[in-house]
Amino acid sequence: MRNFGLDDWAIAALGTHDFAAARRVAVHAEELLDRPRVVATLDDAIADCAWVVATSSRRVRGKRRLAPDEVAREALARAGEGTTAIVFGDERSGLTTAEVDRCHDLSSIPSASEQPSLNLAQAVLVYAWELRRAELEAGGAPAPPRADGATGATDAELARVEEALRSALRAAGFLAGPERHAVRDLLASLRRARLSRREARLWLAALKTLGRP
Repeated sequence: MRNFGLDDWAIAALGTHDFAAARRVAVHAEELLDRPRVVATLDDAIADCAWVVATSSRRVRGKRRLAPDEVAREALARAGEGTTAIVFGDERSGLTTAEVDRCHDLSSIPSASEQPSLNLAQAVLVYAWELRRAELEAGGAPAPPRADGATGATDAELARVEEALRSALRAAGFLAGPERHAVRDLLASLRRARLSRREARLWLAALKTLGRP
């Protein structure tokens, strides 16, 4: 991260706070080990983010699959809307199905099929380099704000829209049995629409009104 100018990171469900081993190899980057946001869940880590990309080789209906360089270019283009998060899973097992579902889009490094998994630090380096390269190719200029002056809805705001949507559908009898993928698929269309914060608040207000008896 320090090699490529990144310093905003969070660790969800940290098993240990012992960074001694990391300090031995984090030459000139020790300060990054002093200030990670340690949170309990992925939801906490991405609450303030407008675009969340899961690093996973899975294919999920309704989610785009992007190469690392595509993620980097789009993250740069979206910078005027809000923060982008790239989510990495546990080195042994990767991201869970629930964690993948929480993210807007997917990305993976096109590694050889004989050995598809990368060491976590190596995977982070690939994405960090692509972000740096995209920035350099753009001349280092920050992305302009949205033409309408609005910022993108955060993940936390979309999560509130999702819960209101679920409640309204249950009250209307649409979700009479197991939910399955109905709410997730409906919300996916809203994620693709890249709602502004104002639009997300409007959706929330409308859905809460519909959900009232």
